[in-house]
Amino acid sequence: MGEQMDMALLRRLIDDVLLTLYTRYTAKELPALCERLGLPVPSEGNTKHERLVASLNACPDNRLPDVADAVLEQEKLDQAERMALQDALWLGRHHVQIPSRTRRELAREFDLADHLGYPDRFMALLSRVWHLDNDPLGGWTTTTDRLRSQIERHVIRFPDDWTTEHFFEQLGAFEAPHPRFGHFLEGLASPAVLPDEPAQRRFVELANRHLNPAGAQLSQHAEADGYPQFQLVEHGRGTARRPRNLIFATLGKPDIRFTSALDNDIEVAERADEVLVYDRPIGKEGLLWRHLLSWWQESRNITDQEQAARALYSRMEASLPPKSPGQKNLFWHYHHANRDHLNDVPALLPEIWLHWDPKTLRERGAHVMQNLRMDFLMLLPGTRRVVLEVDGMQHYTRNEGTEPDSAKYAATMAGDRDLKLRGYEVFRFGHDELRDRDRAQPLLASFFATLLDRPPAGPSQVPQPGQG
Repeated sequence: MGEQMDMALLRRLIDDVLLTLYTRYTAKELPALCERLGLPVPSEGNTKHERLVASLNACPDNRLPDVADAVLEQEKLDQAERMALQDALWLGRHHVQIPSRTRRELAREFDLADHLGYPDRFMALLSRVWHLDNDPLGGWTTTTDRLRSQIERHVIRFPDDWTTEHFFEQLGAFEAPHPRFGHFLEGLASPAVLPDEPAQRRFVELANRHLNPAGAQLSQHAEADGYPQFQLVEHGRGTARRPRNLIFATLGKPDIRFTSALDNDIEVAERADEVLVYDRPIGKEGLLWRHLLSWWQESRNITDQEQAARALYSRMEASLPPKSPGQKNLFWHYHHANRDHLNDVPALLPEIWLHWDPKTLRERGAHVMQNLRMDFLMLLPGTRRVVLEVDGMQHYTRNEGTEPDSAKYAATMAGDRDLKLRGYEVFRFGHDELRDRDRAQPLLASFFATLLDRPPAGPSQVPQPGQG
């Protein structure tokens, strides 16, 4: 889950950072600094601080998360500043809730021996996630010595001094915000901290025994330098794998060939202009509209963001079947209702290819793959893959809708079962539900609010990209 990001708080925290940054840079360096951080170029004149504040004031809210990410990645902050900025970002993004009781029970069973075999890596993780200076975590603990020194003595040098539960207590791990504890768990399972696969898997197995009853798990999602990488996800939702190629908004069946079968590199051999292929890595946030728009701008060399948004929307809309007003109404409603915060919602990919088979149904026979192309796909946080289908009569009838076709219906249901077993969530709408735009909007608003765990977005009066 994720809360609505507090933009006023985020702006205030960035402003606090700028108070210290302006002393590190000369007036001539300010434009380059702002460009690196994604801020508007500062105006001439006035003091350095006033120029930076003016630049921040000119930055729209929807750009603030990217600015905060850049500050955290590129600038050296003290631990209190860093943690406050992280919490404001992380709480507004998808995260998994881990109750305090689950955390404590995990700590009681957690033997630190494997991690203490790599003390420098272990301390580096603690420094990234926790406040190890005086007054740890703003008063969550009452120690008077620096927590870093205590950990080095009682955990690293004399590991029998503290139990793991007491160690977690000193970190403030039991009361920490959910996303911070989640980052800590992911760090403990990371090869950067524990470059020993059997040890990684021992920790993950231990953690999951406690996380599973709380509806969560550490799930392998990739490999790096031969080691598994794990992320915290909601249990039973999503798939452990991340997409490598997204083929969508197609105007016909794609002509695909492998340029490297070993690396799963593909190429659209003919009519490439009729196919969109998103080939960038999908992160923990899933695929958001802003990620898709950034890819579109760079691949099409469009500098104006509004122009790019309209062109991308129009290109995707053009792929929708002309005789399916239900699909068009779903696509229109989603973008229209979320217009004011489109950057922060998952992209709605139309006409998505989930399977691909170079042979026809007649050639493949009984072994044909069903449901090659679906109406819509959304890649949500936590590796969730959501398929949306708008079913017209062609899904369960033949002879142009004049006769029921139980075989067609059975094939559709078999395809759904296969997708669900592979970790997809499949939602079907009857075309008649969405045929009329005004009648469809309350249904769609309620559905997307529940799916995305946010208040229903009411219809906007502002034209949607691509709409007049």
